[in-house]
Amino acid sequence: ENYLMPRSVPFGDIVRGLTPFFVSRQVICGAGRVGLGQDSAIPGFQISQRADFFEAEVGLETTIRRPIINTRDEPHSTADKYRRLHVIIGDANLSQVSNYLKFGTTALVLSLIEAGLAPRIEVHEPVTALKTVSHDTSLTARLRLVDGRRVTALDLQWMYHEAAAKLAQDTGVGDTVDGDGHTHEVLERWATVLTQLDGDRAAAASSVEWLAKLSLLEGYRQRDGLDWSDARLGLVDLQWADIRPEKGLYYRLLARERMQRVVDDSAIAAAVSEPPADTRAYFRGKCISSFGKDVVGASWDSVIFDVPGYGRLQRVPTREPLRGTKALTGALFERYREAGPFLGELLGHNTAPPAA
Repeated sequence: ENYLMPRSVPFGDIVRGLTPFFVSRQVICGAGRVGLGQDSAIPGFQISQRADFFEAEVGLETTIRRPIINTRDEPHSTADKYRRLHVIIGDANLSQVSNYLKFGTTALVLSLIEAGLAPRIEVHEPVTALKTVSHDTSLTARLRLVDGRRVTALDLQWMYHEAAAKLAQDTGVGDTVDGDGHTHEVLERWATVLTQLDGDRAAAASSVEWLAKLSLLEGYRQRDGLDWSDARLGLVDLQWADIRPEKGLYYRLLARERMQRVVDDSAIAAAVSEPPADTRAYFRGKCISSFGKDVVGASWDSVIFDVPGYGRLQRVPTREPLRGTKALTGALFERYREAGPFLGELLGHNTAPPAA
């Protein structure tokens, strides 16, 4: 996961605001895992695939001594304006709702941090708390806060939801008519899932991935009398994540409408070849699809053209993530079928490309 943030937000605020959220977020977007401990030596099932592999609160590493908050910061944009928050703690999800909530709730919490309104919560020994939450599928384990209170992971999530809902109401972004079109739905789904986890877990299984996987595994255990140490359950865990639709167990549940959708298959297919229209990805993608034979390089921060008639490669910077949108450049792509005239207008050349 990566999130764009203003560089002006103090990193200490990010750490304080995100740590309790990340410790508890797994209850809504964990992928589930057979086995406890890094080598799964202890039989059982846990909420998160990754929790057992974290050993630090803050740090740069991503493969050793993994931290809850990662400090790696390669913005791929205007560095003095933006920070790229690199998040390594999240599981890889197949559940559409788990993915939606993973990204949506984190974005809302970052908005709280940017506004200076994140809940004032500090978890005692967060690395230990992270594992405690993951190993507690009953969701009843109480975590110690620095101020002496003891709360569950669900309690922490509700604290963040309440703060995010208030900010959305105060700023108007969560309004169903005049809002941004996303905040209201994220808040609503977030509250629904938290309520279900607290009282109707069977209903939550169609959206929360770790619960769906646990339900499937419990079915095998009851049918065949399997202990958690049985290797066949580990194979089921692996087959759940097989991304081939004809092989993966998740896709079987999806086909039987036992997993909720956020988008349909046609939207997914379109997204493979159609970039989002509201970021620089639109410009980059359209350059490749429209003038592919003339594009020799494309990255986060530039598109490079080699156009006949120009004496050298032409580099078009794309360091501003919110420019290059369809609204700003769509008409330009419609006007030109050749890269030369396209670049001429884009780069402000009033005449034909200069001779080599």
